[in-house]
Order: sequence, then structure tokens, then C-alpha cells
Amino acid sequence: MAAAAERAKVVAAQRAVEAAVRPGVRLALGTGTTAAEAVRAIAARFPDGRFDCVASSRATELLARQLGLAVRPLRADDRFDVMIDGADEVSPTLDLTKGGGGALLREKLLAHLSRELLIVVDPTKLVDRLGRRAPIPVEVVPFARPALQRELADDGFRVTARTDPRGAPFLTDNGNEILDLVPGAPLADPASTAARIRARIGVVETGLFVGLARRVYVGHPDGHVEELEPPAPARA
Repeated sequence: MAAAAERAKVVAAQRAVEAAVRPGVRLALGTGTTAAEAVRAIAARFPDGRFDCVASSRATELLARQLGLAVRPLRADDRFDVMIDGADEVSPTLDLTKGGGGALLREKLLAHLSRELLIVVDPTKLVDRLGRRAPIPVEVVPFARPALQRELADDGFRVTARTDPRGAPFLTDNGNEILDLVPGAPLADPASTAARIRARIGVVETGLFVGLARRVYVGHPDGHVEELEPPAPARA
């Protein structure tokens, strides 16, 4: 089963790279196991390619450099042609739950700065509504975390403070902590849920990515890849 899931991630990442990456494009690199496959696919397809890359985490930056891709810090005037990233959940409208790898703030910033956000997943990440299978990560200021845990629990979420392998609070690359929220029911309106969570003092960002994905590549263990796009707006 693990090998099949890994195969699905690899073929999804390879298809996204084949479709969207050309020498000279400005690239934003996501974080997580599937995003890492996209980084490997870029390096394998363009061993001598020159890319203007910014990574969404130290882990992705390290992997990219090990594979020969040049990565630089974010600049004030940056805009990217393509960002390739993974997701924890994908809804039929291509709204996303992200942040399982802990890089949700940087991922969301780079997604907003990118002309196209391409998502690569395996079929297990497809859900009818967000909050169905994966918790909603929320990056919070450490000082505020105890109060936010209580407030969000009072708001109907089951709240878990993420920890590292040693049992200490998990720290993002920004020095913040993460609360993982399980809603009482799958989300009917992810945008309003995200806004309600972000309104609390001490919340930095949520892992709800609404209206950002341009295309989702769903890899399957047999090697075929589905390409999903947001549904067309209903006509009045």
C-alpha cells in the first residue's frame, strides 16, 4: 500500500512538472512529501536548467540545493510563474487543507505571489468537504497558544497542539507553534471558517487555502494522472 501511494505521488509530480515547468520560469517550491517529489522531478528533467527558485521551508530549500537547484530568499518585488505544492485535502471546488508539513504560512504567501498554483496529490486526498479527513492546521504565536486552544475548543473544534518527535511543541520555520483543529462537521463554508479563525488575536494563519489552486494533478498507482480544474461559475 505504501509503495502504491508513493507511486501515485511520483506520477502526479512528474505530470505537473512536464506540463508547467520550462527553463527560465520563476518557481515557488512547496513543502511536504509530494512537493518533494516535484522538486526531484524538476531536478531530473532539467539537470542543467537555470531556475529562479524560492522555497517555502528550510527542508525544501535543503533538498533543492542537494539536487543542484539554486534557491534564494524572497525579495520585495517577487512574483512567480508557477508554484507546485501538495495538499492534505482537496475539495471539488479545489479548495485545500494544507500545513501537514508545518509550512502553511510561507506556502500561502508564495501561492498568493504565483500566477499559477498547481497541486499534486494521490486519490486519498480528495474529499467532498474540507475537514473530512485531515485536521486544519493553524499557525499561532507561542505566547497566545494556551488561550487560543481554549477559545477554539469553545468554538466547537477538537484542538491538539502539535509536538515534535521529542514531545516538545512543534515550531515552524517562523518560530511559531501549530494547533491542529478537527471541526465538529466537515466545512460547508471554508472561507468563512478561515476568516473566523484568523480574527482571533494570536492566530498567524490557517491551513485553509480557498480559491488559490489553478489545477490539481491526481496521480494513481497504475500510473495515470487526472487533471482537475475549478468548476466554471454558474451562469445567472
